[in-house]
This record gives sequence, structure tokens and C-alpha cells, in this order.
Amino acid sequence: MTDFPADRELVLTRLIDAPRANLYRCWTEPHLVKQWFAPKPWETPIVELDVRTGGSSRIVMRGPDGSESPGSGTYLEVVPNEKIVFTDAFTSAWEPGATAPFMLGIITFADEGGKTRYTARVRHWSVEAKEAHEKMGFHVGWGQCADQLAALAATL
Repeated sequence: MTDFPADRELVLTRLIDAPRANLYRCWTEPHLVKQWFAPKPWETPIVELDVRTGGSSRIVMRGPDGSESPGSGTYLEVVPNEKIVFTDAFTSAWEPGATAPFMLGIITFADEGGKTRYTARVRHWSVEAKEAHEKMGFHVGWGQCADQLAALAATL
């Protein structure tokens, strides 16, 4: 992994008691994504995924008050059971997103003695975007989702 300025990157890592194939499935199968992707009590009613390099995703999270947070993106790299790289800079067919790009996500799954070292790196185009993501609750929200992911992956 190349060096990236720490002032534009957020990182979350967990050692999860499940094989990496299970975690990968949780990231790539829509019916599983719906079960863990949003921090409870939020839900994820819409998950459309074309998980391949150049493929697109559309995910909508819904809050308990009915408000929705939609997200679309493109997969830049997909290595089954090892890595998923995606960005919101593009939507389907490499079309630029309707809003300014916010982030690049790098999700890795590394075998560690029968468990999986799960790492989510989120790189931002600017320091301000990274700080805004932190203020939105990156560590708490992504942490809660990682806990939900771990619980689901352990049952597969």
C-alpha cells in the first residue's frame, strides 16, 4: 500500500473471528449487505451491486425518521476474499458523480490464524472532507457497522 497523507485518511481495523470469505460475502451479496451496512437503528433497504472492477453500486440507508442517505459508486479493484476498492467519484459506466467526490474506500481481508484482519481505509480528496467525515461520526458509525459485520460473518 502506498503512503498516503494521514491528514486525509481514516482507518478502522478489527480482528474478526470469521474466515475472510465470509466477510467478503457480506460486502458483495446484497441480502447480506442489507443486514449490517448501516449502524442500527438505521437500515439499508436498497442495495444494488455489480461487484467487479468497473462495476457499480447503489446503496440507500434509511434512518428511523424516514430520512435517506443514498450512495452510488464504482469499483476500482476487486480481488475476491482479499480486497475491494471503490469510490463515489464515479457512478455507473464511469460517469462522474452528480456531486463532488468525497472518498475512496479500500477494504482488505487478511488471514490471521483462522481469523480475519479487517481493515477499512477511507481516503478523502481534502483535509476538510476527512474532517467532515470524522465529525459525521466515522469512528462510531463505521465501528458499529464493523461489529454488525463481524456478528453476521460469524454465522455464515
